[in-house]
Amino acid sequence: MDNGMDGMLDTQAQPGAEMPFSLEAEQSVLGAILLEPSCLSTVVDLLPGPQYFYAVNNRMIYGAMLDMFTLGLPVDFVTVLEQLKENRNFDEATGKVYLTQLAQLVPSISHVESYAKIVRDKYDLRTLMQAARNILSDASAGEQDASLLLDSAEQRIYDIRRGKSTQGLQSVREILLETFDRLDKLNSVDKEKYRGLPTGIKELDNTITGLNRSDLIVLAARPGVGKTSFGLNIARHVSVTAGRRVAFFSLEMGREQLASRLLASEALVEGTKLRSGDLTDGEWSRLVEAGDILRRANLYFDDTPGLTVPEMKGKLRRLDYVDLVVVDYLQLMTGTRKTDNRVNEISEITRNLKVMAKELNVPVIALSQLRRATDRTKDRRPGLSELRDSGSIEQDADIVIFLHRPYYNITSEGGEITEDVDRNAATIMVAKNRHGEVKDIDVHWQGEYMRFTSLEHIRHE
Repeated sequence: MDNGMDGMLDTQAQPGAEMPFSLEAEQSVLGAILLEPSCLSTVVDLLPGPQYFYAVNNRMIYGAMLDMFTLGLPVDFVTVLEQLKENRNFDEATGKVYLTQLAQLVPSISHVESYAKIVRDKYDLRTLMQAARNILSDASAGEQDASLLLDSAEQRIYDIRRGKSTQGLQSVREILLETFDRLDKLNSVDKEKYRGLPTGIKELDNTITGLNRSDLIVLAARPGVGKTSFGLNIARHVSVTAGRRVAFFSLEMGREQLASRLLASEALVEGTKLRSGDLTDGEWSRLVEAGDILRRANLYFDDTPGLTVPEMKGKLRRLDYVDLVVVDYLQLMTGTRKTDNRVNEISEITRNLKVMAKELNVPVIALSQLRRATDRTKDRRPGLSELRDSGSIEQDADIVIFLHRPYYNITSEGGEITEDVDRNAATIMVAKNRHGEVKDIDVHWQGEYMRFTSLEHIRHE
């Protein structure tokens, strides 16, 4: 600390406009801690680092207090003074006077949380101003693509908002109350509102307990097996049957192609006929009825190519709320950092998708491409090892599901078709499940309608 009172109240030198801060609130927080050290445990939740203080000397004092708190040392006037003496920028004579004044300036120790909130709010404003300056500087430099600059700008603002929502430790008593409250809701007449979202395949829902909030579900298959169709099947069931809001991001197919697939599946009209226009009167009638049903669905499509996770989050926030997000598919996404290492880029994308699922508190289904079969088993079943080549997909996912169609895999690899191979047989392989068992579920593939159905559904038909 510099000699003289001016030095003791020193603030950061900042270029441009004056930064917002409250010297009185900063001093009141520090003074309250000196008078009542136990309140530091409350303050540290709101102000976890010295950077929240704008005045240089206040930041130095709070940093010393945090160091002592971390080491389990007592925090009071004498111990803080001794700790500060180890800092070469500290002047003992003026510093001792300033610490004494801090203890005298506190209006009320019981209001320390309010003072800390003022300090926090001023810090958020300064951070916002600094982010705006950085955005302006990056834009003026003209060294990055406009799309990347927009992603970066949106992420910076979002990070500031996310930082305000941190919460402290909760006792097991409080958590158990929340757990029992959730269990009560699951057994109420409105239980469907609180259960995991249904996929449309009952046995799959029983295995993974539905599509649960904050989960990252990876749905993987080799090219051409039908992962887009299954993703659409789920999106259709959640939006039409369950009446929830679904956002479907397609990085491969256009919106009209997706709508055509939905129509074909809903109306039970062959997909090829929607491209050729060769339709009977009965098929036209079914398409009109299907269109009326789908028109009322809370289903939204976005076919922006090369989407990044920050872009996706921005679109979802503008949608106000969403119950399910489907991404088709993650290998076509773009990372926020420029790198020549595609494995690292995919790893970053999957981590960010998991963070997004947790932040937005919604299930996220990420479709993933597998390389073509390299094993020599009869039906070329996919395995988790084929995901590891793509980085941290398996590690970040809460649930990993493979789609497997023996007939398609054998024919695509030039294998021999025998009479016992069912052209319509398909298996949903739950290969990783944080909520329960791993299991194979046999389903039926209706290629002409681009949909997967349960065997129970086929029997009823």
